[in-house]
Amino acid sequence: MEASIRAKLETLSERYEELGDMLCDPEITGNKHEFLKLSREHAEIKPVVDAWTRFQALQTALEEARELLADPDMKELAQDDLDRLGAEEAQLEVDLQKLLLPKDPNDSKNVILEIRAGTGGEEAALFAGDLWRMYTRFAERQGWNLTPMSMSEADAGGLKEVTGLLEGKNVYAMLKFESGVHRVQRVPATESQGRIHTSAATVAIMPEAEEVDFEINDSDIKFEKMRASGAGGQHVNTTDSKVRLTHIPTGLAVESQQEKSQTKNREIAMNLLRSRLLDLEIQKAQKERAAERKSQVGSGDRSEKIRTYNYPQDRISDHRIKLTRHNLDAFMDGDISDVIDALRAHDEAERLTDLDRGLGDPDGGGSQA
Repeated sequence: MEASIRAKLETLSERYEELGDMLCDPEITGNKHEFLKLSREHAEIKPVVDAWTRFQALQTALEEARELLADPDMKELAQDDLDRLGAEEAQLEVDLQKLLLPKDPNDSKNVILEIRAGTGGEEAALFAGDLWRMYTRFAERQGWNLTPMSMSEADAGGLKEVTGLLEGKNVYAMLKFESGVHRVQRVPATESQGRIHTSAATVAIMPEAEEVDFEINDSDIKFEKMRASGAGGQHVNTTDSKVRLTHIPTGLAVESQQEKSQTKNREIAMNLLRSRLLDLEIQKAQKERAAERKSQVGSGDRSEKIRTYNYPQDRISDHRIKLTRHNLDAFMDGDISDVIDALRAHDEAERLTDLDRGLGDPDGGGSQA
C-alpha cells in the first residue's frame, strides 16, 4: 500500500476518534444542525476506519505467520495461513481504495422524484404512469416510502406529470442515475394497424435539500396564493390553499395544493424549491466535469436519452453503459436492481480511473447521471 494512502487512512482514524469525542460534548449535542452534520461525518468515516483496523490486524497476523515458516513443525500450517491472509489482505486493500473515493454528499438523502410525459401524446402519458408504477414497486422492494406530492392525470389515462418524495436509506445513491429521457417503443392500445410507436418521458431525481444544505433569502421569493383546482376534496375551489413560490434570481417556480392548509402547502413548496435549486448546482458541476471525462454514466443533461424500453423485443437497453436485458414485464414491476447496480459499478470504475488520472473528485460534490 502506498505511503500516501496509509497517511490518509491514519488521518481519517484520528478524525474518527476526534468526532467521537465531539459528539459527546454538551455544546455540540445542544446544537441540532452541528450535531447532525458531525454525526453524518462520523457515520461516513466508520466503514473506512473499520476496514483500516482490519487491514492492520491482517498485517500483524501475516508477520506472525512469516516468522513461523522457520519452524519445520509449523511451516505447512504457516504457509496455509499466509495464503489465506494474503488473499484477504489483497482484497481488503482494493476495498479500502474504493472506500477512499470521494463521497457524494447527497448519497444519503431522500429524493424528489419527478416524471413528465414527453413526446408521444397519450402514449407518453401512459408510459409516464408506467414509470411511476415501476419506481413505486421498486421503492416497496427496498422498504422505502413514496409519498405523492403532486399529480396531473391525462384524460386518456396515465400521467402528464407526477412528483413524489422518496424516503429511505441511501435513496439518492441508488436512483441518481435514473435522471434523463426514458423512451418506449410499443404498439399503443389505440393503434388499429399494429404499428410500433415511439414515445418518451423525462425522469428527474433530485436530492431532498434541507435548510442547512441550501439557504434561501426571503427577499428572493415571490409568494402567491390562489384557489386550488382539480381533485382534492371539498376545499378545492373554495379556499386559497394553493401556493406558488417563484425564486426571483433563477425564475424557478413551484406549486403545491395537495394539502388543505396553505401553511403546509408553503412548507412543501419550499422543500421542493430548495431541492430544485440544489439540483441545478449538481447539474452545473456535472456538465463542467463532463469535459474532463473520456466517458461517463451521464453528463447531467436531462435531455439525454438514457434508456429504451422495447416491448416487441422484450428488451431494455441502457445506452450509457451499453447494457441490455430482457423480461420487460418484471422490469416494469420494479425489478430494476441489476441495471442500477451496473450503473453504480460503472460510475465507481470511472471515478477510480479519474483518481489515477489525477482528476480528484470526479463529481464536484454530486455524482449523478
